Amino acid sequence: MLAEIITIGDELLIGQVTDTNSVFIAKALNKIGVSVYQITSIQDEKKHILQALREAENRADIIILTGGLGPTKDDITKKTIAEYFNDTLIQNASVLENIKTIWKQYVKQTLSQVNIDQALVPSKSKVLMNRLGSAPGMWIDHNNKVFISLPGVPYEMKGLMTNEVIPKLQNKFHFPFILHKTLLIYGIGESALANRIETWEDALPDYIKLAYLPSLGKLRLRLSAKGFDKDKIENEVQSQIDQLLPLIKDEFFGFENEEEPVEAFIGKQLVKMGKSLAIAESCTGGKIAKQFTVNSGASAYFKGGVITYATQSKIDVLGISKDVIKTHSVVSAQVAEAMAKSALQLFNSDFAIATTGNAGPTKGDANAEVGTVFIAIATKTNVFSEQFSFGNHRIKVVTKAVNKALEMLQKEIFKN
Repeated sequence: MLAEIITIGDELLIGQVTDTNSVFIAKALNKIGVSVYQITSIQDEKKHILQALREAENRADIIILTGGLGPTKDDITKKTIAEYFNDTLIQNASVLENIKTIWKQYVKQTLSQVNIDQALVPSKSKVLMNRLGSAPGMWIDHNNKVFISLPGVPYEMKGLMTNEVIPKLQNKFHFPFILHKTLLIYGIGESALANRIETWEDALPDYIKLAYLPSLGKLRLRLSAKGFDKDKIENEVQSQIDQLLPLIKDEFFGFENEEEPVEAFIGKQLVKMGKSLAIAESCTGGKIAKQFTVNSGASAYFKGGVITYATQSKIDVLGISKDVIKTHSVVSAQVAEAMAKSALQLFNSDFAIATTGNAGPTKGDANAEVGTVFIAIATKTNVFSEQFSFGNHRIKVVTKAVNKALEMLQKEIFKN
């Protein structure tokens, strides 16, 4: 069963808005056994939408559109869908009542005609009631294909996908079982890993696919399998993982859960241990702290952090000795370790991370070469640091430093 996702809106094509809707829809479909064949972004223009619908119908069994369902004149998706199916728009009483309720409770303004017209839907469609907004979703069965149109507002789309679309698709079709297992690997590059596991990879069954997903400072190895025999799929994937792990035991750091990134996993481990974390950042500029605090419940283990970006702030806020900085440079193991120890004491935490480095493009207050980063980890009983050279691209240096800091912290936590 193949699906195609069509996102509609000029704002996507000029880079003003990032298309996060396709990511969510693709993941939701994949979880129930639907493979996404293609994702297309198009203009909010009638000829373009009609062409995209014709092409998608030839390729896919399920076509999902998002966007172009607002009350303004440039939102023409609904009218174009009606034209594509040689249909007319009719007013849906339930949708109109939902719109009136929203206006009464939240908008408290006169309901205009353009808002009332949002209750118009193609007569051949089944309404997917949008409880989070005024634009309804629409479901149309046509030539043994399913066409679904959803609003482009992300939280509205997510609500409809979760509460309406996915349950209806599961009731209508019998989907295969799809399993993804992603291994998180540090300390080895893609080509080196490929050489090491070549014999194992060549012996994989045809229905298990392997993908290398490199990023700055870490590598994900994903096994994907698809079939209607769930037990067979799960058992064979686990068997292959059991054969793989001895080959990468020094670099393997666990399995990645798409719903739970590594920093969320670290957070859960800290909560389980009853331990806490603090952070002192310089060259990473708060990005490590952000990785943790973006996850709900972070206050259970994350005490706080400081961004002592300037040399003087390291002295004033963290109390780093001027002599230490003068003797060893602000980008040094000594300063990184002093920062980590100070953060540990300042927030009375059990673990602390500190970063200091030169992300470039100029050297700043330090003599260290661009790309040089020191990362320190402090605990109640120990402090240590490592020096890294992450290249000469600023974003690359910072991203690698963030990933490496998480790796070092994870290693230290599992020692305890």
